[in-house]
Amino acid sequence: MAKVFRPKTREARILSQIESSRERERHHSITKVKECMGPLSNSIAMKLIENNLVETVSKTSLEDQISKCLESLMTADDFDVDYKVAPFRNVSSNPNIVSMYLTAFVIETLINHKDVIDIFGSDDEIYSCINNQVQKHISH
Repeated sequence: MAKVFRPKTREARILSQIESSRERERHHSITKVKECMGPLSNSIAMKLIENNLVETVSKTSLEDQISKCLESLMTADDFDVDYKVAPFRNVSSNPNIVSMYLTAFVIETLINHKDVIDIFGSDDEIYSCINNQVQKHISH
């Protein structure tokens, strides 16, 4: 007799593997941030200013704010992170959680900081700038 094909079981297993690999990648990215938080916040602040995406009075103040954002990412639970990045999920097809969290921070929170004059560029441009720096530091 022929083997019984159960597509629901096979699909469920594949979807489960995809979901668990995304979770592993997410937690790996967040733990790698701990190792390079200082240089990462410095390079992100520099690139945002160099690319004229953020106009600020003080680069060190911007760097401190990004550093505090990274610290809050490391202590936040999954629901809080997902809630913060939800409006920006369509920026990339396979987004990096650290880059998404920082993009949400820059667009929603940093704009109201006393040392930030204005934020320019689209969500995509800000995400791309941040993601380039995150990939450089996390992939090492």
